[in-house]
Amino acid sequence: MSADLVGRLALVSGAGRGIGQAVVTALVEQGARVLATDIDRDGVEEVAAKHGAPITARPLDVTDAAAVEALVDEAEATLGPLDIAVNVAGVLRPAHVVDLTDEDWAATFAVNASGVFHVSRAAARRMAERGHGSIVTVASNAAGIPRTGMAAYAASKAAAVMFTKCLGLEVAASGVRCNTVSPGSTLTDMQRALWTADDEQAAPRRVIEGDPATYRTGIPLGRIADPADIADAVVFLVSDRARHITLHDLYVDGGATLGA
Repeated sequence: MSADLVGRLALVSGAGRGIGQAVVTALVEQGARVLATDIDRDGVEEVAAKHGAPITARPLDVTDAAAVEALVDEAEATLGPLDIAVNVAGVLRPAHVVDLTDEDWAATFAVNASGVFHVSRAAARRMAERGHGSIVTVASNAAGIPRTGMAAYAASKAAAVMFTKCLGLEVAASGVRCNTVSPGSTLTDMQRALWTADDEQAAPRRVIEGDPATYRTGIPLGRIADPADIADAVVFLVSDRARHITLHDLYVDGGATLGA
């Protein structure tokens, strides 16, 4: 256990499954207390039940700015000062641009970009006043390289990356660090939703090998990431071991974007 996270309070959005759940687990293993939030009340309560006392579970819709502010107020009043915030909540509605609906575009940005803004703003205000804190946004390698059928997702994640860097620049003098982690293909429900039922056996191999028809490179390390791989990167960035790192976008994609 790394002593620098013992007793610290972390808010994690999108904590009910996948990468968010892995982040909660990794933080608790390093001694942090976690306010685990998700729009899926049942999912986040299951995560809390698994770990017990270090986790407080609360339902949260990150698209609702007032709800975010109210929850952070409540947390600081009952749990103590917020030291860490991790934005994991995200949605993916794949479609080619010519078929993409206004509703899908708006809903994608509401969670992936505006949700990051709401949570980060609420956390940064309080952290900056105290002179310390760390915010990490889980984005995507799609933010840095074009993907067919993923324009809304990629654009929203690119917005989240640049927002987090701009925030980091503004609060750096106050001792608050802001970074992003950009995963590639990761074994989550979101990834599996892109695979058809008849294709579940072949799909992972195709992801690893790449798909020239969709201009997609493979994964040089020859494996799809586990959520824990992403969580480990998040834990490093919020820890004191990364005390001189801010405005950084850390790709965790097995080399899939070739360092782009």
